[in-house]
Amino acid sequence: MDFHGPIIPISQRGNKYIISLTDVLSKFVIAKAVRDCTAETAARFLKEEVILKYGTPRCILTDNGSHFTAAMMEELFKRMGVIHLYSTPYHPQTNGQIERYNATMDAKIAALSNERRTNWDEQLPFVTFGYNTSVHATIGQTPFEMMYDRKPVLPFYQQSPLVSLPQDPEHVRKLNDYLSSLTGDAKRNILDQQQKYNNAMICIDLIQATKSVLSFL
Repeated sequence: MDFHGPIIPISQRGNKYIISLTDVLSKFVIAKAVRDCTAETAARFLKEEVILKYGTPRCILTDNGSHFTAAMMEELFKRMGVIHLYSTPYHPQTNGQIERYNATMDAKIAALSNERRTNWDEQLPFVTFGYNTSVHATIGQTPFEMMYDRKPVLPFYQQSPLVSLPQDPEHVRKLNDYLSSLTGDAKRNILDQQQKYNNAMICIDLIQATKSVLSFL
């Protein structure tokens, strides 16, 4: 979970920050434009936009900002049974999923906003929906499908006539099998991406070590 901002200019509604949370497995993002980055705002977001709509997360990763370390937040985490994890100050990559979303979001919001960019908060839901319904490189699927176990019906798709879905054990089994296959594929893709990242970091460390040795020769 992370605060992004302050965003300039302040929106017509008085918002100047974005608070967001990304699910580690599905990459699904929940985001909301807010007026400040206080512990009260973080607690309200967690309760109203996350827990009451999606259920209680097992654990939440944040930075060490005072809005997340405040007694109010720690009490909320304790009452909800949420394990609170912190990203290390010198290793912000541990909270990198939200950082990547923020970079993508900034560009998209700028493109959709009015000339003065004072309505950026009105564009945020559309940008977030577009992000969640686009194929994510790490998992090879859309975050929306991973979260809801179905493909998104996009606004410009022609609607098909309503049909009745069979409510029998075989249908339920097939749905569960389908969701399990999505989860398995996502986990494998995540592991592959992590391995590629680790290999790249090893190469960088070797290059830096070699340069250090050569400098003494």
